[in-house]
Formats: sequence, structure tokens, C-alpha cells
Amino acid sequence: MTKTDTRISRPWSRVGDLFLYGLGQLRTIKKIYPGIMHLLIFWGVIIQVIGTAIKILQMGLFFPYSWPVFSQNVYLGFELVLDLAGVAILLGVLMAIIRRWIIKPRFMENSWDDIYALFLLALIPTVGFITEGFRLYSLQPSWANWSPIGNFTASIISNFSISPGTADLIHPYLFWGHVSLGLIFAASIPFTKLRHMIFTPVHIFLKSDRPTGELAAIEDIMEAEILGAGAINEFSSLDLLSFDACLQCGRCEEVCPATISGMSYSPRSLLLMLREDMAGSLLTPENGSDKTINKDLLKEGFLWSCTTCGHCLDVCPAFIRPPEQVIDIRRAQVLMTGEVPQTVGETLRNFERQGNPWGMPAPDRISWAEGIDVRVLSPGDAVDVLFYVGCAGAYDDRNKKVTRSFIEILNKLKIDYGILGDAEICCGETSRRMGNEYLFQVAAEENISLLSGYQFNKIVTLCPHGLNTIKNEYPRFGVSFQVLHASEFLAEIFSDLNLNLDNGKDFGRLTFHDSCYLGRYNNIYTQPRELLQNANLIPLEMKSAKEESFCCGGGGGAMWLETDADTRINHQRLQHALDINADTITTACPYCLIMFDDALRSKGLTDQIQVYDLVEILNQYLD
Repeated sequence: MTKTDTRISRPWSRVGDLFLYGLGQLRTIKKIYPGIMHLLIFWGVIIQVIGTAIKILQMGLFFPYSWPVFSQNVYLGFELVLDLAGVAILLGVLMAIIRRWIIKPRFMENSWDDIYALFLLALIPTVGFITEGFRLYSLQPSWANWSPIGNFTASIISNFSISPGTADLIHPYLFWGHVSLGLIFAASIPFTKLRHMIFTPVHIFLKSDRPTGELAAIEDIMEAEILGAGAINEFSSLDLLSFDACLQCGRCEEVCPATISGMSYSPRSLLLMLREDMAGSLLTPENGSDKTINKDLLKEGFLWSCTTCGHCLDVCPAFIRPPEQVIDIRRAQVLMTGEVPQTVGETLRNFERQGNPWGMPAPDRISWAEGIDVRVLSPGDAVDVLFYVGCAGAYDDRNKKVTRSFIEILNKLKIDYGILGDAEICCGETSRRMGNEYLFQVAAEENISLLSGYQFNKIVTLCPHGLNTIKNEYPRFGVSFQVLHASEFLAEIFSDLNLNLDNGKDFGRLTFHDSCYLGRYNNIYTQPRELLQNANLIPLEMKSAKEESFCCGGGGGAMWLETDADTRINHQRLQHALDINADTITTACPYCLIMFDDALRSKGLTDQIQVYDLVEILNQYLD
């Protein structure tokens, strides 16, 4: 079980988040139609609940606690606001009905509590307006126009054979019926999806303040009895809260590359199944002490389809982190049961034996540098830039060309740099995302010890996965380095890049693919595009770009998994480039380069479209 993060850090910042994202619905309104719909219902209910509570307190039922009677002007405004709030609820419910049963997005699902919630939300203000109509018809006050809907209802009542006296007798029954519906609504919250009204704001306030690219570590892993989450009670308290905080809105599913590509995995399904396990085992136990996780969650085609792309993290209104729950389950499978896909086991064994997921020996880590001028550092050497090559750049044949191109750029710019050579160690990212937290922590400690033996100002890497690991995850182990991606580093010194625009080849219609770990996890979007523009290459944007970028399918250890040809995420992403008739795909991540290259070969399109890393293109233009 991972240790629950401290919840009292940055209290005022958390209060601000609660107002922005809980009350202000800042993430919800990013999608206009459902955002407006939810705002109307949410604020309509909040205002109606407050208004009803004030009215009950003014009746003196809870002496000595009572709300002072308003002055006439304030009361008129109070009546108008309550009417408008009721209208807002009804409009929101109407929009929800249209969206769920007429527009019906493909990710939208309807369950019994959706129907129940909408029915109750429509019934309460409707009964409220009828109640108000009977009150106004019996009293016939001069200010009736300040309650426009209630006054309209009163005008309808007047058309029936009901006297004001009879209306006055009926009104109390309607009032208490209205109050009873409100109580039913409140009592329904724990047992229906309405529970998110309580748990979502609480989760927003308590959400982890770890960077989105950092996973929670297993504390004292050598002594820990529980590794990961193999049972529902082994999740952290914040995870358990998140299962109830889920709105079931489907926004995560709408952007999930695995779901879109036809795989069985869905972050929403993950959360719903975990909530069912929690409810069945912890809240209303039906199976005694059995707290095992739903077996459907443990299927290879489900659990291992998540690429940890992080898109669901960006769109979730409740700030839930499904990839972290996936990895917690993977940890239990890898470290406790050993029940993992064959390719996962092989990759982790490669890492354990050779120190890298490729399973290549350490001396081969420097083979890419044959015939090229490169400085290999010795312990104690001082240098401005430590170039961290990474496993893909050292062992993968396609990415070796990228590594050589970057070395050529560094040499042309006369940068004071050096590499670790065959002493370099894998950052451990793949083993961590695959669930082997032990191998990751060993690699992290070895790397930290190794890097501490050299003097440098910054680490520069071509790999966004290495960037994210050293920059966002190593600080948890007591060190902090300045880490830059190659695109960041080159953008900082772009004035020194003497580009000869006549040197480069014709790349035709060029598009840039945003790597998940470069963009979404580390917010690097503008620098690669600025560098391309400096080379007079204006990239075309694909269907999903920048913050909305679509995963290449290689993250989270997925690059080493065998997947069905009909559901490959890299094929889906390649199609986005084909849709804009791109001649060249540019990326800034070795995993993305491999995945695009694989998709092109599988589709037989290597003669039609080409894929390059950003530094390969820049190197062609650099004198």
C-alpha cells in the first residue's frame, strides 16, 4: 500500500482549488454544452438548498436557531433568485435529457441512477413552483411579479375551480411534500451517482500535490509487507475516496487512446469496477472478508492496455489519477503474484540481468559513438552539460542516428558537454511503469550515486521519459538536478543556431507529434515548434495536438507488449497524420519515433511518409 500523501500542505492553495474547480467548475466548462448543463444544475441546486434552508429556519422550527426575516427589498430579490435557480435546474435537466438520449455521444452510458437523478432533479423544482403558485394564489400579494414562475403557476391555478381559501389549505401539504422530496434527494446521495456532489469537492481539496509525472513510491520497500494493490483495502485512502468522487462523466474515456483504438481498457470502467469492489467488500460486505479485486481488471487485455499517457488526468473534473491505480495493481501482480504477460516478464528480466529493457550488455551502450568525436567523462570531471543518452538512444538502431545527430549539433555549437559512456545506467522508468518498483528504486539509487560523482550544471536528454524520471521522480529520493529536454536546451540557445535553409532536404507537408511525457507531463509544447519555425518549417497540426495530443502507444511499458493489429494505438495516430496528407512526421521522443516507424512498416507506407526526430532535421540545416 502506498503511503497517503500529507493533506495539510498548501491549505490556502487547496481552498483556492476548491473554489475554482469545485464551485467554479473550471474543468467542467472546458466542454461548452455539458459545462453549461452542469453549471445550471449545480448552482441551481446549491441556491435552492440554501434558500429552502433559510425558509425553514424562518419558520422557527429549530428554536433558538432561526434566520432573521428579510426586509421587503431583500425578500423580493430572494424570491426572484430562487425562481431563477429553479428554472436553471429544469433547463439543465432538459439539456441532460437531450444529451443523453438524443445527441448521445458514443462514450455516454445510461444507468438506473442517471434516470433516477434526473427525474428527482426535475420533480423537486416542479413541485416547488406548484407550491409557490398555491401560496401566491392564496395570498395574492402585490409583489407576486418578483416570483415570475410561481406567479405564472398561480395564474394557471386560478383557471380551476379552486378558491384562495382552499389553496391556502392545500399549500402546507405541498410545502412539506416539497421538503420531503428534498430529504429523499439528500438520503439518495450515498446510494447513487449523486454522491459525487459531496465526494468530488472533498477529493479536489485533498488531491495529491505531486507532479502529474511522479508516481507515489512504496516506502521502505525492503521491509514492506504489501507491495502495490492486490486487494481493494490495499489502495490508499485517497484512492478509495476517488472511486466515490468519480462523476462517471466519461471524459476520461472520450480521450483514452486505448479505448478509442478498440481495446477493452477504459479509465471509467476501471474506476467503476474498483468502486463496486469497494462497496461490496468495505461498505456493505457480502463476501465476508473477501476483498480481492474484480478479475476482469486483472486481464492482460485490460490492465496492460493503459499507456499512462496522462490525458485522463488533464480532463477529469475530480482530479482522479487512473494510471496510478493501474500501476498500483501492476505492482501487486509483478512483485506479489508474478502473474504478468510473457513480454512483460521478459522485459523485466532483461532489466534485472543487463540493467536495461533492451537486454543489451553495458559495453554496447557506447557502440553508437563509433567514428564520431564525443567526450566520455571520468568520475570527478567537470562539464557544463551532461548529455544523458538513455537506453533507446544507446541501443535502438533507429534512435542511434538521432543520438549521433545531437552529438554533431553539440560539436558544431562548441558546447562544453560530456557523456557517461558505458557507465551510464538506465533511469528505470520502464520498470516503474511496468510495476516493478523495486528495480526502479535500485536503478534510481545507483543513478543518483553515479551522477553525484560528476560536476555539471545541467542534464540534457533526448528522451522525455528519462527527462520526466530524473526531473520529477528522483527528487523524491533526495536529489534535484536541472534537467532539460534537447528541444528546451536548443530553444534556449537558438540565437547560436546558424541555420542554412539551403542545406536541408524538402520535407514537404510536415507535422509535429507531441509526446505525452514531453508535453502533457512537462508542458513542453512551444519550443519544438519554435525550432522548426526557425528552420522555416511551419508544422501542420494534426487532429489532436498540443494539450489534446494523441498517444503514440509506446508509454507505460506498452512498447514491449504484443497487441492486436486491429487495436494498435500507433496505427490510430499514424492515421491522424495521413488525414492531413503529411509527408513528414516529426517527433522529439525515441519511443514515438519507434512507434511511428513500426506503424509505417506495418502499413507498408515507408515510401509514402517519413518520420524524423526534431534534432535530425535541425542538424541538416546547421552549418
